[in-house]
Amino acid sequence: MQEADFNFTFSTNQLVAHFKPSNISLHIKREDLIDPFVSGNKFRKLKYNISEALKSNTPTLLTFGGAYSNHIAATAAAGKKYGIKTIGIIRGEELGKDVKKTLDTNETLKYAEVHGMQLHFISRETYRRKEEPDFIENLKAEFGDFYLLPEGGTNSLAIKGCEEILKEEDKEFDYICCSIGTAGTIAGIINTSNPNQKILGFPALKGDWISSEIKKYSTQNNWSLVTDYHFGGYAKVDSKLVHFINQFNEKYEIALDPVYTGKMLYGIINMIENSKFPQNSRILAIHTGGLQGIPGMNELLIKKNLPLLDV
Repeated sequence: MQEADFNFTFSTNQLVAHFKPSNISLHIKREDLIDPFVSGNKFRKLKYNISEALKSNTPTLLTFGGAYSNHIAATAAAGKKYGIKTIGIIRGEELGKDVKKTLDTNETLKYAEVHGMQLHFISRETYRRKEEPDFIENLKAEFGDFYLLPEGGTNSLAIKGCEEILKEEDKEFDYICCSIGTAGTIAGIINTSNPNQKILGFPALKGDWISSEIKKYSTQNNWSLVTDYHFGGYAKVDSKLVHFINQFNEKYEIALDPVYTGKMLYGIINMIENSKFPQNSRILAIHTGGLQGIPGMNELLIKKNLPLLDV
């Protein structure tokens, strides 16, 4: 099989705001415009992994994710586009008890299934074994040989793809901000940044555990974590964040996802307003996509009687 064609054209950096009197400028790199579903960091992470899977003798890709995983949706879309069979090991065996009901009420998993992904639901306890060699061997016994992609898609080839996010023109920025899930995207950005640039990571999860993952893949020390804007952890939102995302979209015509980029932009603007950046700072925020998860998040917001995200 031939290597996948990953040529694309999309907008780069968009000026969002100029803050006075601090003279701070905020730009957004529109990685979300690469593709509606295989967008942003998901595209970057899949690029070289898909090419490697196509070159292998077993072009079946197996990966892991939760019920609202952007990675699961992106992998399914990429698999269909490039003719690769995809298998998704999904956390939550209760979702597999009535698959039709699950797909009727979960846009992410429905999208993955429509795009040809074979969904396999397992318990949360079993899911925690996803990196154990004997568990992987059991999966191969059940599904046959496959190209393994970890949860979130982060591996050495994913880092290689994420190293292509920054361009020559991005050297003008003092700060580069990135949301963090599994550390792959920020590691790639760190590796291709200038040493004099400061890379700020905004984790979607609580805790400082992600630092060791970043160190595992990164080659420079010009980064730090901003841990004040996770809103309680992964997939946790409140009415304040929803209002910010809707207001941002109305003002700048840029949709933000509620798990990653929305929290990061909320944090950046809050930091600017509280003088956490030096005067005259030039800030670049990376929009990593993930917009396909908005319908699923709105389902959760309805259950919690919270305002909905505009889509």
